[in-house]
Amino acid sequence: MKHPLIVLIGPSGVGKSSFLERALVDFSQLRDAITYTTRAMRQGESEGQPYHFVTRPKFEELIKQGFFIEFAEVHGNLYGTPVHQLEDAWKSNQVVVMDVDVQGARTFQAKYPEALTIFILPPTIDALRQRIIKREGKIPKDMELRLKNAEGEMAQAHLFSHQVVNDDFTAAYGQIKKLIEDFIGNR
Repeated sequence: MKHPLIVLIGPSGVGKSSFLERALVDFSQLRDAITYTTRAMRQGESEGQPYHFVTRPKFEELIKQGFFIEFAEVHGNLYGTPVHQLEDAWKSNQVVVMDVDVQGARTFQAKYPEALTIFILPPTIDALRQRIIKREGKIPKDMELRLKNAEGEMAQAHLFSHQVVNDDFTAAYGQIKKLIEDFIGNR
């Protein structure tokens, strides 16, 4: 496979980054592509962990330069994946893994149809609401927008190779780990 790529997809708060972090520990051949974003840093985050944080004007300048392989606006913030990170990983014979929203995932699917795409679903919308509140430490101002977007994203889960419900992290990760093992084993 010329461009080995694993894409974790799902609504905000479903646990994509937690699964990605665990997979990076378990699989040495995986390399995370670090997304750029215009959103503000949350508590516990830092530059490069889990994003490169830039201003909107800087992001728009990078778009004009063709810096991103894909980018999208999500909940009022811009997110984009730099082309060079994927190319560098593939030159090093690594498998790129990333977590993105549905818009980004559809772009990757079109460009790399051989990619492993895993849509992570919450057990319920209410469970997703509780996870977002727990992660943020409060009810975010845009909570209703996020939940409305989540419902629209979840309606597209069937468009991706696999769907995993994150009702229990360990069980869900077991399913994801098996999918990754099978994908990497077929390289």
